[in-house]
Amino acid sequence: MSTTFHTITIDGLNLFYREAGDKANPTILLLHGFPTSSHMFRNLISQLADRFHLIAPDYPGFGNSSMPTVDEFDYTFDHLADVMERFTEALALKKYSLYVMDYGAPIGFRLAKKHPDRIEALIVQNGNAYEEGLRDFWEPLKAYWSDRSSENADKLRQFFTLDATKWQYTHGVRNPEAISPDNWNIDQPLLDRPGNNDIQLALFYSYRSNPPLYPQWQDYFRTYQPPTLIVWGKNDFIFPAEGAYPYKQDLNTVECHLLDTGHFALEEECEAIAGHIHRFLPAHITYSHTPS
Repeated sequence: MSTTFHTITIDGLNLFYREAGDKANPTILLLHGFPTSSHMFRNLISQLADRFHLIAPDYPGFGNSSMPTVDEFDYTFDHLADVMERFTEALALKKYSLYVMDYGAPIGFRLAKKHPDRIEALIVQNGNAYEEGLRDFWEPLKAYWSDRSSENADKLRQFFTLDATKWQYTHGVRNPEAISPDNWNIDQPLLDRPGNNDIQLALFYSYRSNPPLYPQWQDYFRTYQPPTLIVWGKNDFIFPAEGAYPYKQDLNTVECHLLDTGHFALEEECEAIAGHIHRFLPAHITYSHTPS
């Protein structure tokens, strides 16, 4: 089933999104990470569209969505979650599963905490809701959280370079030659747009708001017990495998798969992840009709 490409206006912003699958099937909302966009889900969407309805938006400042400047838009995780909330409501998504990765986790868990009745299941790929795993990679960010100086900001600009973007895709993978250079050749020109570094620095600083919310998200897990599938690239330096294990403490219906790959696990393990989703979700959510 082919993917279609759309733009919807939310709060004066043009938000781009990919869509595929029968709308009568269960919906999965796919929330991307940094520094990419809904492009990261392109292959997964095609593998899941036979049994699910897939929606994958680009956040403001990412991908094909509007990129207002930091003076025009408050780039915080609270604000991105608010925009995504209005996006789901504009598309009349009453019930959906959440696939969250990297930045998608703090955005998605805000949605889940605010609207637990809308969430049918969680799929977590390399996205934290616990302090475990926030290790070496995070030290320069933590310094920036403590002191938002130009000196500390300059140390973070290395993460916006082509070498850093390529590293995110290739570090920890089994076979670097299996990773398409289209990934960084698509992401990097978007990072290089004038003003985008300021956007990313604002979000790096806003990330400090996420760890204090971890106890609230954990309370959501314990209280509402969403069925949760964890598919985690275990060689990820940014979100190492330590971040995957604690979900088991709070969730009764949880399945965890540590995959022998890196941060962008879908690049090397898309078929395996799709297989886990095809098996896990139908066992724990309700279809309104028999899937084709």
